[in-house]
Amino acid sequence: MSDINSRIQRVIAESGLTKTAFAAKLNVSQQHVSRLSSYGAPSERTIVDICDKFGVNETWMRTGEGPMYKEVSEEEALSEFFGRMLKEDVPYRNEIILCLSRMSPEGWKAVGDKILEIADEIRKKGNEEEK
Repeated sequence: MSDINSRIQRVIAESGLTKTAFAAKLNVSQQHVSRLSSYGAPSERTIVDICDKFGVNETWMRTGEGPMYKEVSEEEALSEFFGRMLKEDVPYRNEIILCLSRMSPEGWKAVGDKILEIADEIRKKGNEEEK
């Protein structure tokens, strides 16, 4: 297996998708993705598509150098997220986004505080389980 094949394997693993779902996002077959994650040279188009669809740094994909993911600002990440969300048919998407759009600054702070509280509880539970 060449290094690019192991990097493709890593992108698949970190995407959280099955090879079938990963392949569908690239408009290729699952067999093609399986082949690329084990052996075989990806085409230029496949490299570019993987990088574009999964936010992967093209230099890293080709050489293994640099960060795995493209560095983007918070604004770019949010813009990309909302662009993707509006293209896909996601249950309750519009209702959730509209509800969030009506939240006050105090409401956002309350949500953020609750998320931090949940994160602390998860961390505590993880520390207890390690003992």
